[in-house]
Amino acid sequence: MSAAVFFLAVNFLIAICFSAVFAVVSVYSRSRLAAQFFSAGFAVASLTAICELGVAYSTIPVPWAIGVYGTVLAGLVFLQMGIAALYGRPVPIPVAVITFLAGMTAYLVIIDVPPGSLLHRLAYQGPYALVMLAASASVFMSNRRLAIDRALAFLLLFTGLHFFVKAWLAVTIGAGNTARDYVSTNYAVISQSLTAVAIVAVGLMLLAVLALEIMAEERDHAERDSLSGLSNRRGFEKGVRLAMLGNGNRRHALILCDLDHFKSINDTHGHHGGDMVIRSFGGMLRSHAGAGAIVGRIGGEEFAVFLPNTPPTVAVVVAETLRTGVKTMVIAGMPADFIVTASFGVAGISLQESLEEAMRKADAALYDAKRSGRDCVRQAAEAPAEPFDGRNGLHVVK
Repeated sequence: MSAAVFFLAVNFLIAICFSAVFAVVSVYSRSRLAAQFFSAGFAVASLTAICELGVAYSTIPVPWAIGVYGTVLAGLVFLQMGIAALYGRPVPIPVAVITFLAGMTAYLVIIDVPPGSLLHRLAYQGPYALVMLAASASVFMSNRRLAIDRALAFLLLFTGLHFFVKAWLAVTIGAGNTARDYVSTNYAVISQSLTAVAIVAVGLMLLAVLALEIMAEERDHAERDSLSGLSNRRGFEKGVRLAMLGNGNRRHALILCDLDHFKSINDTHGHHGGDMVIRSFGGMLRSHAGAGAIVGRIGGEEFAVFLPNTPPTVAVVVAETLRTGVKTMVIAGMPADFIVTASFGVAGISLQESLEEAMRKADAALYDAKRSGRDCVRQAAEAPAEPFDGRNGLHVVK
């Protein structure tokens, strides 16, 4: 077995393995179409090795030579379609078909031309290079700016350019006078080695991108409440801590809110009715809390709103807006006269305080709002300079 044949076998196994892995990943990834394109691309490209052997050992090498070129080009087009879909720039199927047919036409034009010139080799490798450069451009022009996305873009750029290098090497080293001679040349060993490296590098990078996407989605599910669509307690606390770190030494505010008489809503209208109230309340909080606010459902009917760079006095105004907004909610499936109310506790977060301390203060203020008759806002004491009710240690806002 020659070294070139060995590398052909290795490339075949690598492509098949990647095809199988991407097929499995497509089941779990939200970018299912992209993963399916990748799987198809590697599956088609794996046939190249078989066609290469057909060229070397068949008595009719021309059809096999066309198969070599076509399987490589089709595999690369599938990869480009997957990458474009993954990065929000899907390639229409007619465009992909035209790209493939144009490349095949260019190959058929030069198939009988002696392969010794650089122009011939550039014409041969050019369609491969252009497809990969187009894939690289899809990543470069996308809105995704993670380090792995940049790394993939440069890897695809390198892969595209390496086809031009292969054209130069074919002329410099010699790729044989016929397609059958190719397998026994040193160029074949170098070419297949470069191809193996490119296949592994691109395949692993694409797998990493999809794996990180799956991990991010699972993390989002773990930190999001499925009923309200808001962050759950874990996601809320994580978001708040990141916001506090990113805003330096500034004052913030926290609002805790609780739906009034929620048990009676469930008892009267059933759990479906209670779920509809939770869903509507979460949507109202998200739309009324303002830009930059972090909103979460931290308990059954208890919610929290973090307002970065916001003094408590402004947070009280926001809480009053939310309190009014609750009563104007229109909830599907509920009677026209059905009205929901909620109670609110507001606390500032000083430079020395932790989120846990602010939560305790806001919870005490919320408890006072419940004790005071519900459907109201209470603010925890913040500074002696502010009006202060010495009987309960809380500022009262109604």
